[in-house]
Amino acid sequence: MQVNKLVKALVFALPMITLAACSSTQDTGSEAEAERRAAEERARQEQQAGVQTGTAQRQLSPEEERRERMAELRRENTIFFAFDDSNISSEYRQILQAHAEYLVSNPNVSVVIEGHTDERGTPEYNIALGERRANAVVNYLQNQGVLSSQMSTVSYGEEKPLVRRSNEQAWAQNRRAVLVY
Repeated sequence: MQVNKLVKALVFALPMITLAACSSTQDTGSEAEAERRAAEERARQEQQAGVQTGTAQRQLSPEEERRERMAELRRENTIFFAFDDSNISSEYRQILQAHAEYLVSNPNVSVVIEGHTDERGTPEYNIALGERRANAVVNYLQNQGVLSSQMSTVSYGEEKPLVRRSNEQAWAQNRRAVLVY
């Protein structure tokens, strides 16, 4: 009778202990992940502080510099256009110049330029306008020395809006070309 009670207790307790062990492992993993993220954030803040004061704490390797530059370019990768226009505004020339310099110095890197429009106009017209916008960016980059083999284009027209509203502000944000690495 005592053995029967002991077996029942083990049958009940063993799964509970296993569950407790599994849940504590997951918590430890998420705690470790949180600590890792906090350490990365501290390192990034220290690096920014070092750059702001002019005293770099350590020299970045060429690969680290390339990755950092790529991250900057991915943040500033959108060129906006006026209504029914595919001309690049002068305010975006500096952004495109930075992309061109990066692509020229890294000939093994390629980029896709996506052309987008707002919802006004026929689908056919918007596809053509998106293509003209993407090609305008390609032409600018080629004039800066980027190889044509590094670039490709795609026009989404009105199919992938950045903002899903129908007002002038939303339309302005949807008229764009996006450089995707």
